[in-house]
Amino acid sequence: MYLFLGNLSFMDICYTSASIPTLLVNLLSSQKTIVFSGCAVQMYLSLAMGSTECVLLAVMAYDCYVAICNPLRYPIVMNRQVSVQMATVSWVTGSLTALLETGLSLRTPLCGNLIDHFTCEILAVLKLACTSSLLMDTIVLVVSVLLLPIPMLFICISYIFILSTILRISSAEGRNKAFSTCGAHLTVVSLYYGAALSMYLKPSSSGSQEIDKIISLLYGVLTPMLNPIIYSLRNKEVKDAVKKVLGKISVC
Repeated sequence: MYLFLGNLSFMDICYTSASIPTLLVNLLSSQKTIVFSGCAVQMYLSLAMGSTECVLLAVMAYDCYVAICNPLRYPIVMNRQVSVQMATVSWVTGSLTALLETGLSLRTPLCGNLIDHFTCEILAVLKLACTSSLLMDTIVLVVSVLLLPIPMLFICISYIFILSTILRISSAEGRNKAFSTCGAHLTVVSLYYGAALSMYLKPSSSGSQEIDKIISLLYGVLTPMLNPIIYSLRNKEVKDAVKKVLGKISVC
């Protein structure tokens, strides 16, 4: 579990570092520009980190499933080698799909250089395309389906088995411990996939660009910021510290 959490933390750092510094500079600067190479790097890193997180969250759901449904076999099924291999598959999948999307999108002829977005987000860049590319649209759709609904379906199936196992636990302490194990992950999944699905799998004609900007900030800034908080609240010492701070605030 901590191996996957370490990967998730590193991924969130890379994700926010790829776009937020440029965003903050543009907010403070009167000249809001970015060089083509910088735009390409920013697009690739954002896509790679986002795609990797989609796969990694599905891997973490399987980890929770084994821990709760087969606890005695957990050290054997999810040994160190298997965990490293699953994390590596997540990184490779995200990196390769991002390379494919970025390479094709940057080869698309653009009629203009003004991106109506906070960052070099691929959908915002493709709106500048001179002509509609069936190949590019198909690849974006296929990659989005492979990295969003399919992992989400896998996560849902895992949690169906997890929930059925938890409901069969006789002791309240055992149920609470099981819910604590998967509760943080389920919260992160709901936040991330909810925003990503509404962004990449909605009709291109629906909604406005302003709504897309807000959604991109939700899964690009808010979710990585909340992840450490959500997972830290599983720790008893952190919970006690939060209760103590809230108690002092209420007294004041």
